[in-house]
This record gives sequence, C-alpha cells and structure tokens, in this order.
Amino acid sequence: MTNTKTEIIAGLTTFMTMAYIIFVNPAILSSAGVSFESVALATCLGAGLMTIFMGLYSKYPFALAPGMGLNAVVAFTLCGQMKLPYSVAMGIIVIEGLMVTIFVLTKTRETVMNSIPKPIKLAIGVGIGIFIAFIGLSEGGIVEKNPATLVSLGNLKTNYAVTTVIGLLITSVLIALRVRASILIGIILTAVAGFFAGVVSLPHKIFSFPSDFSLFFKPDIAGALKITLIPMIFAIFMTDFFDTMGTIIGVSEEGGFLDENGRLPRLKNVLLVDSLSAVFGGLVGSSSVTSYIESAAGVAEGGKTGKTSVVTGVLFLASIFLIPLVSVVGGGYRTLDGVYKFPVTAPALIIVGFLMMSAIKGIDFKKADEGIPAFLTIIGMPLTYNISHGIGFGFISFTLIKLFTGKAKELHPLIYVVSALFAVNFAL
Repeated sequence: MTNTKTEIIAGLTTFMTMAYIIFVNPAILSSAGVSFESVALATCLGAGLMTIFMGLYSKYPFALAPGMGLNAVVAFTLCGQMKLPYSVAMGIIVIEGLMVTIFVLTKTRETVMNSIPKPIKLAIGVGIGIFIAFIGLSEGGIVEKNPATLVSLGNLKTNYAVTTVIGLLITSVLIALRVRASILIGIILTAVAGFFAGVVSLPHKIFSFPSDFSLFFKPDIAGALKITLIPMIFAIFMTDFFDTMGTIIGVSEEGGFLDENGRLPRLKNVLLVDSLSAVFGGLVGSSSVTSYIESAAGVAEGGKTGKTSVVTGVLFLASIFLIPLVSVVGGGYRTLDGVYKFPVTAPALIIVGFLMMSAIKGIDFKKADEGIPAFLTIIGMPLTYNISHGIGFGFISFTLIKLFTGKAKELHPLIYVVSALFAVNFAL
C-alpha cells in the first residue's frame, strides 16, 4: 500500500540520487565544444518532461535522464575521436531512438523482454544492485582506480570519504530501525555532515534564469545517415535497448511490480516512453534520455505509482531555475586532483544496492545451466561498468550451455536472435 505522502518522499529521494546528472552531463558533453549552460538546460528539460510523461502514461515510478555512458560516447568517440559535429552526433541519437521506437510499436522489444528466462531476469536485478553499490563506493571515495589492481581501497582520511562513511552508517541504522523515508533522511543528514567536513558549502544564490537555447532542435539527421556511421548507430542502439531493459527489470523486481511469470504489466507503455525519450534527448541536445537505475532509491522508499515520477520530474524542471541550490547536494565535491566525488548521495546508492540483493535467493545455482549464466550476468555488469554487457554475457552463455547440454527446446526462438546480436555487438 502507498499514499501521496509516501509517493512525494519517494519522488524526492529519486531526484536527490539523480541530481548529479544536472552537472555531470553538461561537464561531459561540453568537452565536445558546446555550451555548458545549454546542455544543463536540455538535461533538466529532458529529464523533467520525460519523467513526468513516464509517470502519467505508464503509472510506474521510473525516472529518466540523459544516460551516463552514452553521453561519453557522444563526447569522446563521436565528437572526439571521429571529429563529428555535435549536430551529427545528436542526429545519430535521434535515429537510434526512432529505431527503438519502431521495435516498441511492433511489440518486438516487449516480446524480447518477456522471452528472457526468469533466472536471467533475477540476475539482472542483482547485477544492477551490485553495479549501483559499486558506483556509490566509487563516487564516495571508498574505492579508487588502481593501475596495478584495477581498483583498490580509497584514502579513507579524505573529507569526502569520511562523509561517505558517516552517511552510510547513518542510513544503515535508519534502515535497520525501519524508519520511514530512511534513505531521504540519510541524504539530508549526510549533507549536514558534509557541511562540517567541508565538502558541502552554502549556495551563493538560490535562483538563476536560463538563457542559452543554442542546441535545441538542431540535430543533423541527414548527416548521420552515412554508411560509415552504421556501426556506431548499431552499437548505441544495442546499449540503449538493453540498458533500459535491465533497468526496468531490476527496479520492477525491487518494487514487486512483476507478475507470477516475471512479466511487467503495461510494459509497452514504459518502453514507448523510454524510446521516445531517446528521440527527445537528441532533439534538445542532451544526448539520449533513458530510464535510470537510481529509480530504485525511490522504490525502496515506498514509491509504487506514477506519482513518484511526476514529483521527480517536477523537481527536475524546477532545477532549471534552482541550479545553484541543487548543486549543494547533487553538484559533487571537486578533489585536489580535479575529480568530482559525490559523498552526499553515495551512501544512498550503496544501500539501494543492498536492498536489490534479495532477488538472488530466487536463483537456483545448483542448476549449472541456469546458475552459470545468472552468475555471469551478475558479475558482468559491475566489472564491465555496463548493464547491457552483463545482459549479453547472460544471453550468450545461457544459449550456448543449453545447446551443448541437449536442452535447445527450452530456448525461446528470440533468445537465439538476441544472443547473435550481442555476439555481433561485442565483435564490433
């Protein structure tokens, strides 16, 4: 059961865990030589309108914003390495979004989601949970990059790491005591601790008015329709297609939205909004707007309906005028090395990762033909830092193991197609 108060708290919680995108997305995309302010405006507008659309049309608490990973592909691969104009890069985003939309309207995307074996669906939720927790540990400075061991323990003496540890302890205690709105309260109290630790400062002003609309509705679709760009369109399409699939399954599992067959009612509505959001992101210049795994934070706070998404979306729209204030929590802390850390929201992501681990009990690891693909799905996401790669490991291994153990009849025909597409994508 839920009520309006719970939905508001859940929507605010989701927004707080996603607010970083308002600053991170412009920071990444502006490296392609475009206006930081215009990207920030497009980010707030895309996230706000599409999240409200999701809440009203699908009636689920899924939030959307420009996707991390895809924005890096735009900035560093399309515009950086390939030297494409930003307008052409946005044209590519619009095209792949239209491709995904066609798959939704023909029910192909829905059929693919419904054909996923239940062990893989459960593994996707668990893998995303570990992925979210890993992001939180990284953003909070608990783990750091290491050239020798890939990752290692961070410097726990830093003010941002100390803030993360304090926030994690506070939020863990609140969860253990079953305090309502524990994640949101944890974020607020962590921000207070961060103020005293010197990682959170008071805003110099509250309001600002946007004025740069230079990127809006200027994608070069004709310029993107070149044979040489087909591999990039396909790669981005695959990432967008399956990242969303993993996010929806993971968050739905956490919220108890799936039916007894592991399927999500009104799935087509969710997928249609998500695909149109990618198109809209390309049109306004924010990069592809997609469903966010941080939606699980609001679901963990009790968000069950589209009201949660509407609250989150309204807050993103309000952020267009409140960026100085939002930056206090979501803007992050710049370290001496010039790297941004997010110690205020990091504990919330770690706790959400913990909450999503419960789905693992539904996987029978004694059945190796199902347990091994589930295992590869789970570890593939955090270790490749990519949701779709983990799903690809699961699909391919599930198909091959079933084939070579004489259980090909257990495979849905679409499993072969999707596995082949993943193999091609990995080869490219």
